[in-house]
Amino acid sequence: MSEWLVLSIAMAAACAVVLTIVVINNRRLGDDDDPSETPDVIEYMTMMIGVVYAIVLGLAIAGVWEGRSAAQESVRQEAQALHEVSARAEVWPADVRARIRADVDAYVSHVVDAEWQSMADRGELTDKGAQLLERVRRSVSDYRPADAHEGDAYQPMVDQVAVADDARGARSENAGATMPGVVWFGLITGALITVGLIFTLQIRRTFRELLLAGLFSALIAFLLFLIWAFDAPFGRGISATPDPFLNLFPHIEGLGD
Repeated sequence: MSEWLVLSIAMAAACAVVLTIVVINNRRLGDDDDPSETPDVIEYMTMMIGVVYAIVLGLAIAGVWEGRSAAQESVRQEAQALHEVSARAEVWPADVRARIRADVDAYVSHVVDAEWQSMADRGELTDKGAQLLERVRRSVSDYRPADAHEGDAYQPMVDQVAVADDARGARSENAGATMPGVVWFGLITGALITVGLIFTLQIRRTFRELLLAGLFSALIAFLLFLIWAFDAPFGRGISATPDPFLNLFPHIEGLGD
């Protein structure tokens, strides 16, 4: 069953139950009932709707911010692991060391110059990036250490390549938008309801009331924009950056030009 169908049924059922109870309760009231003796619930309901929507907005902002932070952390881990591979290759022969570092530089250059744009535009990684990382893995794993000193560096380098591969997988999972469509439906609908309830409170045209109504609406729009901006960790203005790669491999910028 579609999630949208389930949502529609749940919302319709909730409304039907509440309206049925209200109608039945009104029919049970006697002719001597005085509605003026009952507290007005409009302001209370308006306040509660605003509080509930504020909680939902807060949870949504926290969720997308956590997703962005996780995406940036995966980039840092990947860059650090590849930097360790390049550094630990120092104990190996010059030709092997040069090949490994060249393969690492080629992979990092591709990530920064091409794959980052692919994540921003399509929310996915490139096949070439996977091939370049596999080349790094082969360059490390195919070498047979000549002595114990070289052997001490072998397993840590293999482990760091595995860490980079795992971080790349995490980056792939975070490349696209994280908020489901049903959540956006709830956020936008809630915003319309919350702002629309302003008009149930008999707002007047005084400067103070109009200013507060405008600021409240602008705040809701800003928070929704903030959620949208954080929703795709690599694809929008407030996004994760390739700075960890550029900081650990400063010469890569020259290779990409």
